Amino acid sequence: MNPIWRDLLIPQVPWYSLILRAVIAWLAVLILLRLAGKRQVAQMGIGEFVALLLISNAVQNSMNGGDNSLVGGLILAAVLIVLSHLFSYLTYRFRKLEVLVQGRPTLLIHRGQIVHHALQKELLTVTELRHLLRKQGIHELREIQEAVLEPDGFISIVKKSELPEEPDMQRNDVY
Repeated sequence: MNPIWRDLLIPQVPWYSLILRAVIAWLAVLILLRLAGKRQVAQMGIGEFVALLLISNAVQNSMNGGDNSLVGGLILAAVLIVLSHLFSYLTYRFRKLEVLVQGRPTLLIHRGQIVHHALQKELLTVTELRHLLRKQGIHELREIQEAVLEPDGFISIVKKSELPEEPDMQRNDVY
């Protein structure tokens, strides 16, 4: 076989090593992103974006172990897709795993008042919160019944004007 085709088609690293490297790298990046916090993923600044690009480059080298073959790359891509689908299924199937990995929603504003300890927990300043609210067309805190930082980093807002005329609503699902 021509050396060009051999290098292109035959992995230089055993296939099982590529699979193991992909699984370990995927889990490590997942854990690192989870530790970074939910705010970081959804409202990425330029610094976080650059870090994400560099992480992908650094992890790529550790996953392929020096293998630049086409088959090796396809094995890695297939493993990452399988892991993604498996992860989606497992978090769908097991609520505790979903909460562990995705996190819980955080109440940031309640009845127009900022919940300061929640902002501190999420490393979110009042200025950043107001900026995010303005992006959603909210200019006054008193308009808000509640604002919740969701596990995906998005802020869900319920305006007081959107509430039905009912007695005080209690939220037991937000921590």
